[in-house]
Amino acid sequence: MHWLSLDSFPLLNCCLNAASASLLLAGFVFIKTGRYKAHAASMIAAFCTSTVFLTCYLIYHTHRAPKSLGLPMSTFTVVYFIILFTHTILAIVIVPLILVTFWRAYKRLWDKHRKIAVITMPLWFYVSVTGVVIYFMLYHHK
Repeated sequence: MHWLSLDSFPLLNCCLNAASASLLLAGFVFIKTGRYKAHAASMIAAFCTSTVFLTCYLIYHTHRAPKSLGLPMSTFTVVYFIILFTHTILAIVIVPLILVTFWRAYKRLWDKHRKIAVITMPLWFYVSVTGVVIYFMLYHHK
């Protein structure tokens, strides 16, 4: 299997989500400790990682049908669908929030940036982490 084959995209997407979540967490720690340049670098890296994820996700899903759990209804499938539903809705909502948050930082509108960042960061983190959880539920659940 070639490392850039479509078969490798789910794992690649999982890794990109994990990297994004890690960068978001680092960015949070940096801002809380007053390391503004490190915060900015971490958030820009998280944005780039999430953008690469979204690109890979769209490429993958234009060529492959969504994977099914293939399991009868159970507590596991109910939990999976709850996570998938919240992840999907928030993944749609988070895109404009991220763009507005970045725009306010770029314009140095710090008060407005902070007001939206306290909403954007936890939602973005949730979407990134649940992306990893969904991968493991789909591909590694026995």
